[in-house]
Formats: sequence, structure tokens, C-alpha cells
Amino acid sequence: MKVQLSRLNNAFHFVASGEDGVSMHFDANPEIGGEGLGVRPMQALLMSIGGCSAIDMIMILKKQKQEITDFKIDIDGQREKGKEPALWENAHVVYKLEGTIDEEKAKRACALSMEKYCSVSKTLEKAGASITWEVWVNGNKIN
Repeated sequence: MKVQLSRLNNAFHFVASGEDGVSMHFDANPEIGGEGLGVRPMQALLMSIGGCSAIDMIMILKKQKQEITDFKIDIDGQREKGKEPALWENAHVVYKLEGTIDEEKAKRACALSMEKYCSVSKTLEKAGASITWEVWVNGNKIN
């Protein structure tokens, strides 16, 4: 896998592109001169937990013939205080699914993703982050 990062201005705005041509914009925190023109790299890690795990869950639930009509993920993370680099200490992932979905299947799909398949969450855990999760189906918390 290869990616390329190119600077777009005289501050911290970059575009990253993958081999397939798909791109993502990055920028720094405004406190250090960023201009809000892209996601911050550490935000991208939290977003990537959601993206990786969502793909896992959709694949698992589709195989189980579950009908997903809406899927959202909220992620709240905390970084180490007073350290450089400030790594992710923890993240809490909240899955919100709507549709004709068996609650136990949704819970199991999430567990499989977070405990076995999601490379991003496993990478952050190896770096010392604690990652917790909960699943909601049609407005009901199931774990």
C-alpha cells in the first residue's frame, strides 16, 4: 500500500492520496496555525476506527441477511495529558443501527469487529489505548 501527501498552502494544509486516487485533506489545529481545511491526523485515527469497524459490521450483518436502513457511529476519545507525543488513552465507540436487525446478531457483529477484525482498533490497542463500545438497535441499547 502506498500513499502520497502533498502540501497545498504555506501553512499545514495537505492532501493525501492513495494508489486508487481517492484523497483526504489534513490540517493542523488552529491553535498552532491550522486553518480548518482538513481533518487533524489524530482525528483521522478515530474516524478510521469507525470506518474500519463499520465495514466489518455491514459485511457480517449482510451475510446474516439483516436489513440496515441507517448506520451511524459516534466516537469519543481522550489523549494523554502533558505528554509528547500525546497518544490515545481511550476511545468509546457507540454504534447506532436502524432497520430489521436481530439485536443479538448486531451485538455479535460488533464484538467480532472490535475483538477480531478491525485492524485500526487493534493497532491503537497495541499502542496502549483502551477501546470500549456499545451498540444501539432501533433506539434500544443492547449492551
